Amino acid sequence: MKLLPAPRSRRTIVTLVATAVVALLIAGIGAYGFLIGSREPSEPTGTVSSTVEPTTEPSHVRETPVLRIPAIPRNIDAEAFSRSVATALFTWDTGSGFLPLEYTAVILDVADPTSAEQPGLAADIATYLPTQHAWLQLRQYATNQYLEITSAYVPDAWADALAQARPDQLPEDATAFTIEGIRHRSGNWNGDQVSAEQEVAFTIFIACPPDGSCYVLRLSQLNNPLR
Repeated sequence: MKLLPAPRSRRTIVTLVATAVVALLIAGIGAYGFLIGSREPSEPTGTVSSTVEPTTEPSHVRETPVLRIPAIPRNIDAEAFSRSVATALFTWDTGSGFLPLEYTAVILDVADPTSAEQPGLAADIATYLPTQHAWLQLRQYATNQYLEITSAYVPDAWADALAQARPDQLPEDATAFTIEGIRHRSGNWNGDQVSAEQEVAFTIFIACPPDGSCYVLRLSQLNNPLR
């Protein structure tokens, strides 16, 4: 695992990576055409009567609740943290109003606090998520996805990786968890609900210091985990 010395801001890293990664093959659901969606609020309708006296009193408008992608808890044990990261990595909904960069940001929020590994981690995440162009296509079919985790374990190969690592190459309390599960994807196709399942496996490299605040280092290639 190569640690990159030059930290960058999370937003800059995610933006650069998102424009450079080739679109993933979207399994299970066909997608044609191009849809550009607007996330701007709609213009208010109706008119105000000219007989209403102006007032300086603040209007009491019911605020619409702000939707947020659930944050990943950090103060949990290493396995629970790895499972939470895996769940966040695979859980998305094109009808939620969020974009791939926003799902990426949730994982980068629990990335290496020194920022040394953030560029590499952002590149890793981008290979798991649809590109923005693919996202716009999938949104036509209300496509969503989640991960059913079937196992999470420290792979035997991790001991060899630790033995071969150079001094100070890995942070203290670094470990790895291989996640195995089933990726579920569903959407609407010609008015019918369709779904597809695929077995997946990957490894999450993390560190959990004694203070209990775990963070993510890197991800393996999808379906190329440590065993």
